[in-house]
Amino acid sequence: MRIGNIEVNNPLILGPMAGVTDWAFRTICAELGANITVTEMVSSRALVYRDKKSAALLRKNEGSVCGAQIFGNDPEIMAQGAQLAMEISGADFLDINMGCPMPKIANSGDGCGLMRTPELAQRIVESVVKAVDVPVTVKCRLGWDKGSINVLEFTQRMEDAGAAMLCVHGRTRSMLYTGKADWDTIAKVKQQRSIPVIANGDIDSAEAAVRCKKWTGADGVMIGRATFGNPWIFRQSKAALGGEEVPERPVLSKRVDVAVRQFELAFEDKGEHIACLEARKHFAWYLRGVAYANYYKEQISGIKSMEDIYRIAEGIRRDLQ
Repeated sequence: MRIGNIEVNNPLILGPMAGVTDWAFRTICAELGANITVTEMVSSRALVYRDKKSAALLRKNEGSVCGAQIFGNDPEIMAQGAQLAMEISGADFLDINMGCPMPKIANSGDGCGLMRTPELAQRIVESVVKAVDVPVTVKCRLGWDKGSINVLEFTQRMEDAGAAMLCVHGRTRSMLYTGKADWDTIAKVKQQRSIPVIANGDIDSAEAAVRCKKWTGADGVMIGRATFGNPWIFRQSKAALGGEEVPERPVLSKRVDVAVRQFELAFEDKGEHIACLEARKHFAWYLRGVAYANYYKEQISGIKSMEDIYRIAEGIRRDLQ
């Protein structure tokens, strides 16, 4: 598959997720088989206003093709924001978020709100394509709600505007993350578009990755929430898509080693205080499904230092292995 001038075989993409896909987690996922990663979404307006916290989200990880994702609804601001995002990150491509369903984003006309104004969305892509010299991609949903599914016409506009790749989440904005993803409609998008189409939604296992790719005919798959505490899903999916035996997840002690390394990378990137606050949710995710883990989950909820992380990790290795 080609994203503009970038060639990727069997694309396995880590979906951009606010508060999750920071530099540390993207680094871990890239090491475990995600060959495309995308930053958390960043406000184009915040970049133009030189907000340092927003700029910090754009750190490019190694080990994969990496895209910087921005959002906004003003073509001129989006173009300026795109230029700044590329200057800050040095990313391989620029992704535009037209799929975020959260009310504070979508109800402001950003994210999936742009699917209600397709003409404006097209102007934004045209403006951004002219502003940067890397491929521009778009992530969207099926439409605003069940009564206004317009993804076929919408993605035609995106292609006409110069988008190099499309990622389609098989749900409407009103569904948020509930219900079943509609792979049939993603398949229709793939049939009608001449640029690469990535399928997203309900890919929660290696088997599901294979099934989705076959069902939709998509050029690749994007995995989102199923990665929480389970970056090994990329290694497993890569094997399954290649027709190879799917490896088991590592034993708990090895999974804890990876978790600790993620938190050490976050410490390097953000400092101890923020890294430890964010480790609380990530560490709990790594323990999902582990028997008798409640005591340690309670300990995790109070993490304040890297020493806490090392102490808890050692206890888990000792008591739960």
